[in-house]
Amino acid sequence: MDPTCSDVDRLMNRYYLPVAYSIIFIVGLVGNITSISIYATKLRPWKSSSIILVNLALTDLLYVLSMPFLIHYYTNQEAWMLGDFMCRLVRSGFHLNLYGSILFLTCLAVFRFVVVMKPLKAAQVQQKLWGVAACSAVWIVAAAKITPMLTVISVDVKDNKTSCLDFASSMSGRGMEWYGWLLTALGFLLPLVVVFMCYIGVAKELEKGPDASSPARMRARRVTVLILVVFVTCFLPYHVLRAWRIKIQGCASCMEEIVHAAYIISRPLAGFNTFFNLALYTLSGEKFRRAFLSAFHCQRRLQRTVPPGIHDVAIVQINVNSTFPQFSPASHEFHQSQQCPA
Repeated sequence: MDPTCSDVDRLMNRYYLPVAYSIIFIVGLVGNITSISIYATKLRPWKSSSIILVNLALTDLLYVLSMPFLIHYYTNQEAWMLGDFMCRLVRSGFHLNLYGSILFLTCLAVFRFVVVMKPLKAAQVQQKLWGVAACSAVWIVAAAKITPMLTVISVDVKDNKTSCLDFASSMSGRGMEWYGWLLTALGFLLPLVVVFMCYIGVAKELEKGPDASSPARMRARRVTVLILVVFVTCFLPYHVLRAWRIKIQGCASCMEEIVHAAYIISRPLAGFNTFFNLALYTLSGEKFRRAFLSAFHCQRRLQRTVPPGIHDVAIVQINVNSTFPQFSPASHEFHQSQQCPA
């Protein structure tokens, strides 16, 4: 085997993965905590779509909380020090987020499809019961999908070095290969078909009728398009390269190392779906956008109304007013400008 190929593989693990995972951790942690707090404090009562989005943010948050362990692992030359249980937990957490996100996004696309295609049923679909039922089913199905994975993922001890291998690198045997294909078919391809059909239905419906350009329908279209982009951009490359990686695993050739390097690139790419999810929250409703902007509205308003150097002017004005009361209206006007509008 060409040593250059294995060098590329080591460089990807040593530098690319820690940087990519660090970006996911920082952006995902701040973004998802902010989103969850907004839903919890400012967007009550919840509709079914809000319940789905909160659960989507929760699964993203659980995923990004595992990033520090992987960052330490890859910066430490792939030496795992946290034992077999934590290895299984961290590696399976990625797949719980992956397939949980896929299913939550699919549910959201279906709900938006109903809003456009069946306006009379839109109010019924937005009831809390539908959201709770959909999210409960998603957590159960996602957990069932990754349960066999817990028996596959484990630490690998070689030359007095303990490694925590990912799912595709841990697989061996024909049965596990079939499990990988089944996971791809049911966990990704089937939801992809559902989302694509929802997009086609929404696009056709929006081309006709007097309400084609209504805000609710246009928002449904934008949400469905964004979900489809997430599937194609984040999830498709990962599943294709994972299947290829599993297929040629064990072949001592440069091609295996190239495929493995491409597979390494696709893993954080699948995790970047959390960035698209943050955009999805703002597209899903005007209320979230207003609540998100209101958190920074007061500070931005003060920055606009209080120009640089105004604090010095205020001090002089206060001193003048203490001697010359006739200047008090200006002082009163200044203090009013500091207050944010209700």
